[in-house]
Amino acid sequence: MNGNTHLFIPGPTNIPEEVRRAMNLPMEDMRAPDFGDFIVPLLADLKKVFRTETGRVFVFPGSGTGAWEAAITNTLNSGDRVLMSRFGQFSMLWVDMAERLGLAVDAIDVEWGKGVPAEDYAARLAADKAHEIKAVFATHNETATGVTSNIAAIRTALDAAGHPALLFVDGVSSIGSIEFEMEAWGVDLAVAGSQKGFMLPAGLGLLAVSEKALAAHERAKMPCCYFSFSDMIRLNDTGYFPYTPPTQLLRGLRVSLDMLFGAGLESVWERHHRLGSGVRAAIAEWQGCRLVADAPKWHSDTVSAIYAPEGIDARQVIETAYHKYQTSLGSGLAKLAGRAFRIGHLGSLNPVMLCGALSAAEMALRDAGAAISPGQGVAAAQEAFRMTTPPVQTRSAARAA
Repeated sequence: MNGNTHLFIPGPTNIPEEVRRAMNLPMEDMRAPDFGDFIVPLLADLKKVFRTETGRVFVFPGSGTGAWEAAITNTLNSGDRVLMSRFGQFSMLWVDMAERLGLAVDAIDVEWGKGVPAEDYAARLAADKAHEIKAVFATHNETATGVTSNIAAIRTALDAAGHPALLFVDGVSSIGSIEFEMEAWGVDLAVAGSQKGFMLPAGLGLLAVSEKALAAHERAKMPCCYFSFSDMIRLNDTGYFPYTPPTQLLRGLRVSLDMLFGAGLESVWERHHRLGSGVRAAIAEWQGCRLVADAPKWHSDTVSAIYAPEGIDARQVIETAYHKYQTSLGSGLAKLAGRAFRIGHLGSLNPVMLCGALSAAEMALRDAGAAISPGQGVAAAQEAFRMTTPPVQTRSAARAA
């Protein structure tokens, strides 16, 4: 009666109708003789999204956090020294997990609003002549702060130092949405989740693993059971899983991948850049607001974290948007609670949908007392979108071409 409640958090994201329909089916036999015929090409196609032709991709029932743990426990040993950095809630949680799993963490603390400190990584790797550092961790897109880091620069630092450490990357809010090149960047373990760029409900932890990381798994001694690579490899090679898989999510994943490939990954990346640029154009017009990302080189094309104006509680903005305008905006996490809110602009989105999100945010900001001119930010986004959005090619036009 009152229309839809609008979702503009940075995950879970909106689910396309095609994907929802693909998951709306009776339960099936995950041991059926033909189930493997569905799974083998699905796993092969996942490698295309991660942009790797070697290694393999594991699909765990769980979340990105579970894939984090799988990556660590299958390739490292307790006491191993690792290089990490903290510059937001999720990079901070990854450090916490590594420490709790018994790794010797060399953590570099970075001001929130900046990303992976590539120059500091380079210096520490160059100084590690004995190669005591066994792995380097980098959060590609920090969802809490709207910051994207340069993963290629980390590979350059490793190569310049001639360092053999494994490169772990958290790509939960980047893979499937913005440029990610696992093989070209020499990434050894890349983590993603189903609920963001893959446009699915939460429930799948996706982990791409290089041949180098698979070799490290043979030497790893850390206790591991549910997330065991060995168990997964043995069954995945036949098209099955060592435990009950979430079959409906896998059916949805098949359609999600087909949609990504149908659009073309490069086109998907470019669309996210257009959408992110339009959101940033609006924020620039909101008096007293600014991005948490403190320079253009850190701007994320999947999520914008926005400082509320001085004296405005961002929690009130979020609550007003939800209760009054039926729009979910992302919360400020940890030290950003009450200071910032977030707008997710990833997955199945278009400019008109984002204009609605920006309008709701403007109204909620004004209700909270912000001195923002009505429609000014939305107008800036409209112009950005109008000038950059290509026409959608219809199926008949595509056939004619």
